[in-house]
Amino acid sequence: MSKSVPMDRLICGDVGYGKTEVAVRAAFKAVQDGKQVALLVPTTLLVQQHLSTFTERYASFPVTVRPMSRFQTDGEVEVTREGLRSGEVDVVIGTHRLLSQETRFKDLGLVIIDEEQRFGVEHKEALKRLRTQVDVLAMSATPIPRTLEMGLTGIREMTTILTPPEERHPVLTFVGPYEDKQITAAIRRELMREGQVFFVHNRVASIDKVAASIKRLVPEARVAYAHGQMNEQQLEKVMVDFWEKNFDVLVSTTIVESGLDVPNANTLIIDRADTYGLSQLHQLRGRVGRGRERAYAYFLYPPERPLTETAYERLATVAQHTETGAGMYVAMKDLEIRGAGNILGAEQSGTIAGVGFDLYVRMVGEAVAELKGDPEAVAEVETKVELPINAHIPHDYVPGERLRLQSYKRIASVTSEEDVLAAYEELTDRYGTPPQQVDNLMAVARFRVLAKSAGLADVVMQGNQIRFSPVELRESQELRLRRMYPRSIQKESTKTLLVPVPKAGGLGGKPLRDLELLKWCTDLVNAIFEPEKRRVVPQGD
Repeated sequence: MSKSVPMDRLICGDVGYGKTEVAVRAAFKAVQDGKQVALLVPTTLLVQQHLSTFTERYASFPVTVRPMSRFQTDGEVEVTREGLRSGEVDVVIGTHRLLSQETRFKDLGLVIIDEEQRFGVEHKEALKRLRTQVDVLAMSATPIPRTLEMGLTGIREMTTILTPPEERHPVLTFVGPYEDKQITAAIRRELMREGQVFFVHNRVASIDKVAASIKRLVPEARVAYAHGQMNEQQLEKVMVDFWEKNFDVLVSTTIVESGLDVPNANTLIIDRADTYGLSQLHQLRGRVGRGRERAYAYFLYPPERPLTETAYERLATVAQHTETGAGMYVAMKDLEIRGAGNILGAEQSGTIAGVGFDLYVRMVGEAVAELKGDPEAVAEVETKVELPINAHIPHDYVPGERLRLQSYKRIASVTSEEDVLAAYEELTDRYGTPPQQVDNLMAVARFRVLAKSAGLADVVMQGNQIRFSPVELRESQELRLRRMYPRSIQKESTKTLLVPVPKAGGLGGKPLRDLELLKWCTDLVNAIFEPEKRRVVPQGD
């Protein structure tokens, strides 16, 4: 914050790791330097919680902190806005109301975005437009894929908090089908140790029925429910009563997801966990286990419905990463499942479907090397071989689509005879003696290495001819071509060479195919293009 350039930093620390403490101190530093601070949070409940934290910490200093959410009347909001315009209000904590056109600051110095993954690109950019010289501090346990990608690639600065609070235990996590018996046992166990329970049901229409069914399952429990469509007084009363331990079980929507701190609540039950996003599941799990007691989280899905592949991956990720500090792993997996989105546009997730991830990474690498003026960055020639050869990996040899794709990728990446042998040995070791089709595939890979070393980009069947390109022959090579392949056609304008495919058994026979054709092509490339005389430049050499 002391530098001449504006700060744009992402703080990635797991739930309950003290990101709010960083915000309190950063805001205080900005206020000391005569600047105003805007703290943007996603929910009204979090505004109330941060307001009590900030006012308590700043009690002995002349710092004015004001809230701005739907819990305040229009008159109170207008007084706060007037204070921001005149400079009387130092710190404002608010929801999306902060982003309205009427909100003007006298001298805004720092914008803090809590739970960054809950805001869209437009919201974040709107804040930056307030002032070009504003420092931005974004905080999240599970950054959205676009933000994480920008942090990992160095476009944004990123700080990771890895040290857990003292005596913090990992949350014991259970993923399984919904069962009344299990819910009853979980709630009763929490009540026995005088704790409280969050039950998350994300449907406002049926939340009262769910609360009634829990009351029926556990008659001794005091049950309340809360959701975002309740009026301000009701919602505030329910939450305050829960904080003050007047209720044992709070049935709520995801309104409790962001940053709420109830140390006495140490059991979380999520209904229909298959419908939530990955960061949502992790954030909700972070609502429990904030004290010294062991916490439990139950992610339940309907047993009668099959899980989608994405839902299964999400639940499996949450179940695997239960250790303290798992937020970064969860965010990285989210990036992997959903893709990085568009750095220059508004999409915050999405795959690079047009080109595929490997090609995208290679294109970015080549573009960076070119911009750096790297003299060793050699343009890589991609060689395409399309010949009538029965070359593939059969389903009964390598079972499973993912394993076959891995094997194809391994064979496609070979750049030398040693690589071909290593790939063949790996397949033999993993799946047994390869069938003829795989032997043919290896022969094609070997030929592709040869064609690449000869500088060819295309060896493609075209009718009854094979097209080789690009082709630039010396005079001695042209003489040899006319002598050995008299019916070939060389087109200098397009740098292509067309050679008729010979027929098996002479005239009247069928054109060569499979390994016979491949051997004929190999002989032609060796005879005409003399690849052994060309200097082969290895990748990155």
